Parts: sequence; structure tokens; C-alpha cells
Amino acid sequence: MIKVSIIVPAYNVDKYIEKCLNTLVQQTLKEIEIIVVNDGSTDNTKQEIQKFIEKYPEKIIYVEKENGGLSDARNYGMPYAKGEYIGCVDSDDYIEENMYEEMYQKAKEENSDMVECDFIWEYPDRQKIDTGKIYTNKKEAMLYARVVAWNKIIRREIIEKQQIKYPKGLRYEDAEFFYKILPSLEKISFIKKPFIHYIQRENSIANTQNERVKEIFDIWDNVIEYYKKNKIYDEYKEELEYTYARYLLCSSLLRIVKVDNKEKRKELEKRTWEELNSKFPNWKKNKYLKTEKGNKNLYLKTVNKTTFKIYCKIFEKFL
Repeated sequence: MIKVSIIVPAYNVDKYIEKCLNTLVQQTLKEIEIIVVNDGSTDNTKQEIQKFIEKYPEKIIYVEKENGGLSDARNYGMPYAKGEYIGCVDSDDYIEENMYEEMYQKAKEENSDMVECDFIWEYPDRQKIDTGKIYTNKKEAMLYARVVAWNKIIRREIIEKQQIKYPKGLRYEDAEFFYKILPSLEKISFIKKPFIHYIQRENSIANTQNERVKEIFDIWDNVIEYYKKNKIYDEYKEELEYTYARYLLCSSLLRIVKVDNKEKRKELEKRTWEELNSKFPNWKKNKYLKTEKGNKNLYLKTVNKTTFKIYCKIFEKFL
């Protein structure tokens, strides 16, 4: 029986994928399958993968397709998964050899629908451990979860039953997938160990800012529409409102102010304020804004129409 299926999208990563796949085939959990999706690579990625196919034919499932991006590659790999749980690993990252054994054991011990672990930001000259805040229910998860795909395993039957997919052609795909699957997760568990080495490259999507940062608006439109369509919007409105405000005024805004084109940057800053206040006109009265502690919340409390413009100028200058 396959316990965990691991989906690995690969696009032009011939310099990185060997290290990634080495850490997967050497997992102490033996009942795994590694679904490698070659997303139309034009370098030697396929040849690097072929070495592992020949050496580990019982572990590697290889598929290839025309280039469609990270979301499309993950979606393409999903139907091949036979494992009880599904995990994702990006092909330029690598993991600790006991990651999936410990996460699967935790899932079975606690009958979990999802298990999350900590991870390591790995820069060329340093490392930083990312330690997550433990949450105990779905509403807390919406507030505190680290919205990335690769530090989690999720029960496959839930993904298949809900027919949740990653949004093709959009950045910030992990946010849409996570917030859509979240209401279906009854039990979430944690392994408080950093198993993933999250490699930071200067030319990666995460570190390259341009007009595409506006796709976060599309992602959140899709999430809100999903909650309304499934008649759970009212149940989660406070959490959605607070999380939306935090996204737009924190992480999203910090990306927007790094857009080089001044005209586009100003347009996106203006849109940020308009989107927030049109979707959630009373966000300043949100209960979490009043009760949550920390520097981020102190900052959010000070944001209004006037200070927003000031903050944009400050961030533009110093970031």
C-alpha cells in the first residue's frame, strides 16, 4: 500500500533536481511514490530525472506535458496519486530523510486529515528556521497557517472528493488551494521539526516582482466566490475579512512596492486600497484586529486612507 504520494513539478531545474530527488528516494518511509511531472523543460531536466527512473523504477512515476506552470503541473500529477496522503515538493528544494515517515506516523496516530511541519529558509550564506504557530481549529488555521503546499500532507480522498485544484496560470496558487480545502479538514496535526530546506534563489518566482503581483486579487476573488457558492461565507466571514486585510496590507503590498514600473506600482497600490474597502468596508471593526497581538496587528490598526499612502511611500523608499 502506498502511504504517501509526492508530486514534484519540474521545469528547467537540471542544476537542482538531483539533490531534490536524492532526498526523496532516500526517505525512511518506504511505501511512497514520487510523481515527477516534467512541465515542458527545455534544458537537461529530463536527462537528470531519467537517471532516477532507471535506478528507482519502483518509486518514480514519470509524466511529461507541455509547459503550463507550477499549478498545472501539480494538477496534472494528482490523478496518478495512489497514496493515502498527498504531499508536494518543489524541485529546487530538498528535504530531511525522515520527513514523510514522521508526518505519516503523526497522521495515523491522530487520524489527521492534514499534517504540517516547520521548514528552513535556506539562503546562500545563512539559514533561518520557520516555526509555525499551532492552531487547533479551522478558523484559527485561516488566521495562522503558513500557506505553502510543500510542508504538508493531506488525505487524498478529501482532495478528490472536493475536487480542489490549483489555479492554472496564477501566482500565489497555494493560497487558493489551501483556503478552499481548509473547510473540509476536520483534524490537523503538527510535527514541530523543520524538515524542508526552502531554497532562496534571486531569480525565483517568489523573489521576482512585476505586474503579476496583481494576481493575488484574482486568487482572493476565487476563494471568496468558493465560500459563497458553498454557503460557508457567513460562517467564516470574520476570518476571511481579517486574512484578506492582512494579505493586502502586508505581504501583497510589500511585493507591490517593489514593482519597478512606477505607473503600474501606483495603480496597484490604489487598487489594493479599493479592493479591500469594497469587499470589506468594515474591516477596521474586525474582532481579530481588536484582539490579536503582535507588530503586524499594531501596524494594521494604524492603517487608514491617509496613512496607507504614507506607508506606501515609506515602503517604496526602504524596501
